[in-house]
Amino acid sequence: MTAVTQADVGRGAHSRVLTLSRCGLLSLNGPRKGEEVIVEGDCFRIGKSPDSDLVLADATVSREHCEIVRDNKGFLLRDLGSTNGTLLDGGEIREGYLRPGAVISVGRVELKVRPYAERVDVMPSERSAFGEMVGSDPAMREIFGLLERLAKTSANLLVGGETGTGKDLLARAVHVASSRSAGPFIVVDCGAVVGTLIESELFGHEKGAFTGASETRKGAFELANKGTLFLDEIGELPLSLQPKLLRALESRRIRRVGGQSELAVDIRVIAASNRNLQLEVERGKFREDLYFRLAVVPIHLPALRQRRDDIPLIARKLLVKIASESAPDAQALCLGEAALSALRAHDWPGNVRELRNVLERAALMARAAGETELRALGLPIAPTATATDPTTVGAEPPNEFDPQSSYRLTRERWEAAFEQRYVSWLLARHGGNITQAARAADMDRKYLHKLAKKHDLRGE
Repeated sequence: MTAVTQADVGRGAHSRVLTLSRCGLLSLNGPRKGEEVIVEGDCFRIGKSPDSDLVLADATVSREHCEIVRDNKGFLLRDLGSTNGTLLDGGEIREGYLRPGAVISVGRVELKVRPYAERVDVMPSERSAFGEMVGSDPAMREIFGLLERLAKTSANLLVGGETGTGKDLLARAVHVASSRSAGPFIVVDCGAVVGTLIESELFGHEKGAFTGASETRKGAFELANKGTLFLDEIGELPLSLQPKLLRALESRRIRRVGGQSELAVDIRVIAASNRNLQLEVERGKFREDLYFRLAVVPIHLPALRQRRDDIPLIARKLLVKIASESAPDAQALCLGEAALSALRAHDWPGNVRELRNVLERAALMARAAGETELRALGLPIAPTATATDPTTVGAEPPNEFDPQSSYRLTRERWEAAFEQRYVSWLLARHGGNITQAARAADMDRKYLHKLAKKHDLRGE
């Protein structure tokens, strides 16, 4: 059972040392006397059942006796309705937080609690790729180094970053590198499911549970059993549903909509959002305890404009993939110097997703003309290209939209573009003074500071 207490990875070289909160249980008597077990996962079950994380073969121990759950306050011991009860330092409890040196009595078996902190030095990876993700930028290699160490653990991940930065690729790469790679990889886009159906999408439903439920249906939690569940755009999850998701993450048990019995699930959760969830917590739009449960290991993917030296590497990999998808024996197009310069100069508000769309269109035109090298890319006018010029803020956006992009992604791209241009213009008007700028715009100073940091803008 681990928790990262260092700043989230991917924001700079200072984030290379992680402090992991760990907890061990030392058997003081019984057949396992002297043996120490490290508590792993978000919910650690103790009992006589062979399915328990710690199996205690003693007649006084119930099949499902108690569990230890990690939350934002520490390690919480909870009795599961055992026959002989669970004692903490001699007193019977229903639930209570563990402290260093405390003794848990599970029937006749006594377990001594040994919480400790483990410091882990995460060095940048020597490789410039992790799964399908590529990058030689120090921030990316730092992320790769972390994932190489944590992919095989059961720790939940929370991936942040702008839309199109590759959060889904990261989730798939972690799944492939994990011990769960043989299991399913299930994706739920929390922003694409109608609010009234998201509960059924996650937990499933029984026949007749609501109008239109003509048959029993498994939800994402059941489908992801023994594998990985990727919750994309978790920030879009309705506040009313967040407590049920929290309970499912804590107990690893779910109940279908309209169902009576609980079902045990064994999953790893990777969540992603282009929103700043810490800010959403401050605004009261996202539960703090759910954020803590998801952000066991927080990772931030940098925007493409923040690692321009990676653009040629990514573009060449994408061109190879585009060629293989168009025809098995197709030859990947080369990138001319003019095209490379244009790629580096563009601001890429849609990040890697936008880069792929541009390369696909350019490759199609080049093949139609019988060319083997990309020269003209047909790059759209970047709405952020003149963000630092306050005179352009009122300019009309281009009339053309990407036909291959959905409404939601198109809206997110333009909202991000407006956000960056407005904040840049606002700071320029006030000489970079965030306090004065926030007062003039009637904004919260902390919120403006976070927006400036998000878009890599300078402010005092």
